[in-house]
Amino acid sequence: MSAAPHPFRIANYRFYWFTRLFSMLAVYAMMLIVAWQAYNLARETMGIAGASARLGLIGLLQFIPLFCLTPVTGWVADHMDRRWVVRIVLTALAAIAGTLALLTYSQSMTLALLYFMAVLLGTARAFLGPAQGALAPNLVPKEVLPQAIALSTIAWQFGALVGPGIAGPLYGIAPHLPYTLSAILYAASAICMFFVGDVPRSAPKRTGPIEQIVEGARYVWRNKLVFGAITLDLFAVLLAGATALIPVFARDIIDLDWSADLIGGPVGDWVRGSPEHALSLLAASPAVGAAVVAAIFSIVPLKSNVGVKMLVAVFVFGGATIAFGFSTLLWFSMLCLFVVGASDMFSVYIRQSLIQLNTPDDKRGRVGAVSQLTISASNELGEAESGFLAALIGPVWAVVAGGIGAMAITAVWIRLFPQLAGAKTFDPSDEVLASEPDAMERGAGPKVEQETKSKAEGTP
Repeated sequence: MSAAPHPFRIANYRFYWFTRLFSMLAVYAMMLIVAWQAYNLARETMGIAGASARLGLIGLLQFIPLFCLTPVTGWVADHMDRRWVVRIVLTALAAIAGTLALLTYSQSMTLALLYFMAVLLGTARAFLGPAQGALAPNLVPKEVLPQAIALSTIAWQFGALVGPGIAGPLYGIAPHLPYTLSAILYAASAICMFFVGDVPRSAPKRTGPIEQIVEGARYVWRNKLVFGAITLDLFAVLLAGATALIPVFARDIIDLDWSADLIGGPVGDWVRGSPEHALSLLAASPAVGAAVVAAIFSIVPLKSNVGVKMLVAVFVFGGATIAFGFSTLLWFSMLCLFVVGASDMFSVYIRQSLIQLNTPDDKRGRVGAVSQLTISASNELGEAESGFLAALIGPVWAVVAGGIGAMAITAVWIRLFPQLAGAKTFDPSDEVLASEPDAMERGAGPKVEQETKSKAEGTP
């Protein structure tokens, strides 16, 4: 039997990868500036506590439409052409970014307008995530899916690295430029998706939409491996939302003059007195760590003891978050965020591989919608939690408390979901995974039973 081709040798996957790359560059550049504008507009009339709360409100307003639309978006991803869903949403996001650019260029931006645009962004991204995520497993053979996920994650993390890295300096040149760039990138992303050809997929069951939505949620609940992996990310990142408060730390917590003196040279001069530059460096640091881990996994895929390694990664994530909270030095804060990003990427890679490979194709859209809901809850709702908590106890202790919470959640999840630590490989026919109550529904049980019987009888 010939080996499965490398994902990049598959034309559909290549165009999908560039779609993801351009869209991730756009979203991370745009969202950093949305948060930065909101915080700065609020700081013109209020203190750190009040401005932190307004920053949290941006995250909450993005989460609400996603929470309300999750059942619908999952059903859409399983019943409509996923390519067209992605194309339409990316075009809409290009229009939203263009509108933000015009409002900023005309100096018409207000907090109220930013709140409204945040709702539109949350609505668009609610439809994008399930369709885009469920499309990926249909583009490559099952054998190389973990490698494809790692490569896709590189595109994601490259966007998370370069997007914020250029957004801050561009904002310093002209505030509308990051939004203009995002609009162009979203348009390029939509064009790439038009080059993705026909994609084979399993036909969904011919049952009513409500029943199918309930079925998708039921599947997540019954599959304890999938449910445990999804909820671990939900609560860990929800609590440890250090990155949500980066605008606060860049402007009001990090000692830029002291940091510049220690760094010295042209880089120190570049940082001194420039919170926009510090903002870009801090925002890019988690992506650097994540990109390094993703690059390693794209070359040397993880194969053994994946569950235990995921749990350790989340524990490290919490510890690095605590260290960041106490730091007032730019270089040390960047190092802490590098570890935050690397450990989070380690966990994301394992979690997404387990979810994708242990979910039937006809349910991937709905399971992806549930997964996106928890990811958005941990990100956007986590931003709200961090902002509101910072308003109550201060940004430093809000970050520290979140890191402690993430470590505590990991310890609890080890007891509640032994399936996580028991996952040795990504293979759905793994002995531990197949022992779950719903293994027969996935078809893993008979396969394992037949393989065991064949080995005992000495047959291939």
